[in-house]
Amino acid sequence: MTPRGPRRLGRVLSVILVGFAASLLGCASLGPVTQVTVPDVKSVTGTWKGLIYRSGISPDYATLTIHDDGTYEVVLAEPVGTSQPIGITRGHGKIAIKDGRLLFEGVNGHGVGTLLKNPDGDLVMNVDATLDDNSTLTAKLFPSR
Repeated sequence: MTPRGPRRLGRVLSVILVGFAASLLGCASLGPVTQVTVPDVKSVTGTWKGLIYRSGISPDYATLTIHDDGTYEVVLAEPVGTSQPIGITRGHGKIAIKDGRLLFEGVNGHGVGTLLKNPDGDLVMNVDATLDDNSTLTAKLFPSR
């Protein structure tokens, strides 16, 4: 390596470290999120929208509708960032509450949902699920307004 090479590498590493530190500061300014204990299904009834992520597949738009009786329907639409729709996939099932978390039992798999709140009071539902084919997915859903 020439004497110029180590200096260039040092600059690149410095830029990476400064960028990383700035991103940490940016996240810290958002404030911490706290887990919310879900007392019953009625406290999360309504429509939730967001993204579902599956390994090796572009994220799908998702709409989850939760009813007072604990039943739900989910609709997935075309992948994000593509112009090729994959059509619409529908699912349904039942939700139970255990230890303040949502337990999803659907026709194609099961999962666990947690509810989080930021300091501004905004809610997000995180869902981790395993499908019948042993594939996994995660979802980030927000109350639809």
